[in-house]
Amino acid sequence: MATKSRAIDKSMTGSKVLLGVTGGIAAYKAATLVSRLTQAGAQVRVIMTPAATRFITPLTLQSLSGNKVLTSQWESDDSPQSQHIDLARWCDLMIVAPATADIIAKLAAGIADDVVCLTAAALPRTPAPTPMLLAPSMNADMWANPLVQRNLNLLRDVMGWQTVGPNDGWQACRTSGGGRMSEPDALLQAISDALR
Repeated sequence: MATKSRAIDKSMTGSKVLLGVTGGIAAYKAATLVSRLTQAGAQVRVIMTPAATRFITPLTLQSLSGNKVLTSQWESDDSPQSQHIDLARWCDLMIVAPATADIIAKLAAGIADDVVCLTAAALPRTPAPTPMLLAPSMNADMWANPLVQRNLNLLRDVMGWQTVGPNDGWQACRTSGGGRMSEPDALLQAISDALR
């Protein structure tokens, strides 16, 4: 029996997407997102917090993206520029997935003590702001926390950053509720929409 070949979507050919992965259980979804972005023709670079490397390895994301993964602001290469500045200027869009309560709070406070926050702080604002998407991911009680909501609203209102999700669903804490990170296909669609 002949099988249908799946048409490869190349709608993002030439787009430069920077993915920031942080330390939440949903970090495993980053592998699928990187794979789908790459298949769609995007150039993908990945940066990770130290906590993210406890959930998924940089080697996995390097293999899928075809690019070195940056896990520390202290790593260096042959470029005379700071890598976080280079990456912030390089990308057409940055997405943080998962965006944990911790990273959201740090971004809202302007704290730049890891490579993801440092790069986000360096995203160009002129001539037009580089689009930033946040994919919140946390326990339902954390998601309902007014401080988390305040921080997200601050990032939306002051920075113009957008959120994707979260959704209701089964969580690692063995309960169901709000705060579950959107699935990679929804993130892919949001990235595509933001790049138009």
